[in-house]
Parts: sequence; structure tokens; C-alpha cells
Amino acid sequence: MENLILTIKQDFGTEIRLNDPLKNRLDKLANELYNRFTGAFLFEPPSPYGESEEQMNKKIKNARTNLEKEIGVLRTKIDNIRDNKIYQNSFEWRFEYPQILDNNGNFTGFDVIIGNPPYIKEYEGKYIFDGLRENEVYQGKMDIWYMFLANGIKLLKPNGIVNFIAPNNWTTNSGASKTRNFVLENAKILQLVDFASFMVFDSASIQTMVMEFKKEKSENYSFDYKRIKSEKPIMDDVLDLLNDVENENNEILKPIVNKNNYLDKSLTFTNDANDLILNKIKEKQNFYLNEKDEVAQGIVFPQDFLNKVSNEKVNNKFQVGEGVFGLSAIEKANLKLQENELELIKPYFTSEQFSRYYANPENNLWLIYTSSKFKNADAILPYPNLKKHLDKFQDIITSDNKPYGLHRTREENFFKGEKIIVLRKCAGKPSFTYTDFDTYVSATFYVIKTNKINQKYLVGLLNSKLIEFWLKNKGKMQGNNFQLDKEPLLNIPIIKPNQKIESKIEKIVNEIL
Repeated sequence: MENLILTIKQDFGTEIRLNDPLKNRLDKLANELYNRFTGAFLFEPPSPYGESEEQMNKKIKNARTNLEKEIGVLRTKIDNIRDNKIYQNSFEWRFEYPQILDNNGNFTGFDVIIGNPPYIKEYEGKYIFDGLRENEVYQGKMDIWYMFLANGIKLLKPNGIVNFIAPNNWTTNSGASKTRNFVLENAKILQLVDFASFMVFDSASIQTMVMEFKKEKSENYSFDYKRIKSEKPIMDDVLDLLNDVENENNEILKPIVNKNNYLDKSLTFTNDANDLILNKIKEKQNFYLNEKDEVAQGIVFPQDFLNKVSNEKVNNKFQVGEGVFGLSAIEKANLKLQENELELIKPYFTSEQFSRYYANPENNLWLIYTSSKFKNADAILPYPNLKKHLDKFQDIITSDNKPYGLHRTREENFFKGEKIIVLRKCAGKPSFTYTDFDTYVSATFYVIKTNKINQKYLVGLLNSKLIEFWLKNKGKMQGNNFQLDKEPLLNIPIIKPNQKIESKIEKIVNEIL
């Protein structure tokens, strides 16, 4: 039987139909090639009026070359289909597992699928996603392993099991929202084992979890949820977790999943006592931030200040820390910028200039703020000193808006006037900073800007122990570190109180500022 299957695999091919458009086109071009250039002519075709014989021969040669080239491309396509190149190095379960076909040859599904899929985000290799963007779970900022999970569930027979080890952030990542919905709609979570800050793989510093799903639709159920809580766990903590032994560094829960409560939301789970408190907090919410108009990530750079890796690529001809799109006060002065060039220079802030609640408006760096129009090299010509500066770094600028534009500038209004700057990754406590002066920041931060609520009151609420408790249990955590991406920010339950309470909190925030 194995030999028979091997023979079938080796001989497997796809026949080109007689009326296939590719074959019809090839036949037509072959006839044209023969009739125009290969067959014998009784009389030579006359030269067009005014053209020399040399000019005519050159045109004939070019036309023949182009025709032969197109014929070659078509023949390769047809040969690839006939030879079935797609089956080389592929895995076809109908050949490998004939026992999962029914008597009519229909695929019935696997009992179990186990895997360690590849972890690749689209920005790490866009070409890998070519041909996959129509997939039902595809969305921006996703990881390709999400498609492996969705496909794994689809390839199971009813009540079959899929078990993966993969990064743990799919439960809260905004780029995994379609995948979470797919899981909720088509499967039941049996177990999540989150190793958090314990690095399971020696070769990769990726926070992972083992996850197990059953192909069974269910509206309401409980499952086993185990996670490491410690920032510096040891192997004994992991072994305790796997053996269902609780200790001070891990947690074992039995959360309830109500499908309708989790659709379009993060998958975050807590113990019963915390759930009561968190539900009470959520019920009080009466204000929502608008995703498009009121929350934005900071600027994405090709590079603000030169790092070691980029400097090594150009044989260390610069100093690490030297300004590229970012500038120190001394670097800015040394450029001797013209008045019109100064219009592109903006006050730039990093985490060193921010504290919880407040920032020093005089302790900033500077930023060359060039938009996508600087993708056109001529746009920099009115700014000769900036051009000279950026020309030095062309070998390391990797922006989509090369040669002179920032990678992603964002809507400039977010950086002006009253706003709240959010540090994306925080150790210990979440950090929200109020500023009412121009504050340009990188993608290390998010910006909240709204005129629908008092922003001094809001920064007081967001820095409170109440919201810290919410984010620790319902937000996005990397070990004991808070990760304040857009989705956790939008999910924070905000209450807009009466004027008396709002004014009272604003007064306290003013004293802090």
C-alpha cells in the first residue's frame, strides 16, 4: 500500500484542458511566430515607406524576440502545472493519511494536530504573506502563526484536538482580534499554560504558552488556565505549574468563557474574587475613547539616533548615539539651519524626559519632522542643510518614505496642545503623562487626545491604583510589566463623573503638576 501511494504521488500531475486559456494563447502565439518569422515567403514583405532595410530588420528582430519571450513564459507556466511543482516538498494528507478519507475519498479530518508553528510578523517579511491576505483571519500587525491555528481547527474532525506552543500575546494583541473571534466561534478552549517571563526556548527570547483547543462550538464553558506570575521564575515554578501545584510565583485558575462577552475583545482571565471587582468597575463605565480620533501611536522612525547595529553596517564610520532624524541641542545648533528649515524641527521627547503625570518642557531633544512628501527627493531641495545632514545617513535610512521622509509621521495634531502621553512598556506601574505643550514622541508611546473630557481629571484617573488593578488583570502584561498598546487603552473603563468630583481631581492633579 505504501509503495502504491508513493507511485501515485510521483506520477501525480495536472492535465491542461484543451480549451484552457493558457494553451489557447500559446497555440496562437506559436502560429504567429511561424507565419511571420519561420515560414518561407514567396515574395519578401515590402519595407514601410521611408524606413531603411536596417531599420526594418531591427524592428523584425525585436518583434520576434518579444514573441519568443512570451511563448517561453507561457510554456514554463504550462510545464509547471503539468509537472505539478506545487507538490514538491509539500505535505498532502490525502496521500500521507489515506485512513482519514471516507469510502468516497472525502477528507474527514484529523483527531489531533500538534504543532510549533513559525512566528513571523508581517513587518519582518511581507513577501511571506503574499497570497494569504484573503485569509479570513488576516489583518494588519498579525503573526503568521495565527493562520496556522485557524487552519489547524478547520482540519480537525468534530471534537478533534489542536495543541500548539506559540507566543502568549495573541490573547491581547490587536492584530489577533480576528483569530480570537475565530477560536470563540469555532472551538472551545481546553487549556492555556502561560510561561510568561520564563523563556522555554534557549534560542529565542519569546514569551510562550501551550494552548489546547477542541473543535466544538460552545457558548459557555470553563477551562484550565495556568500562568507564571513571577518576573524571574525558575524551573521549579514551571514544573509546579505543569503538575498543578500552586506556589507564590504561579497561578492556577478555572475561568468561565462566555462567547458573547469576549467577541471583539481581549481574552483576559482572573480569579473569581477579582472578577467580582472588575465587573463592578466595568459596569460604572460611561465614557469611551474613539479609536481613530482620540488614540494614536507615536512616530515610527527609520532611526532617530544611530544604534550599534546600523553603525556596524557602515563599518563604524559614525558615533553610536549620533543624531539621524533626532538631534541633540548641540547637533541642532551645528547644522546652522535656515529660517525655513527650522519649521521642520520639532521638540522631541523620550522616556528620559517623562515622569508619571508631568514632563519638563525645557528638557527636550529635537526632531526632523519630514512627511511622506519627502519620498520625492526634490522635496528636500529648499532645505539644503537638512539635506546635507540626511545624505550622510542614506545607507542606514530604511523608511518607506526614503530618501528623506520619516517612516510613519502620524497626524501632527496629536502632538500639539493638551494631551496625555502613555509609555507603552512600563515596569512596576503604568505611566500616564499630561502635557499642554508641543510634545513629539516615538512609537515607544501612545497619545490620548480628546476634548470630550477634562484631560487633567483623566490623567489622574489613569494613574490611579484602580486603573493599575484593572490593567494588571484585564490589560496586556509581559510578566510583571504593563504593555499599554492601543487595545488595552481602549478597553480601560473610564467614568465621566459630575463636575464637583471632576474639579476636585483636577485640583489635585494641578498641585502635582
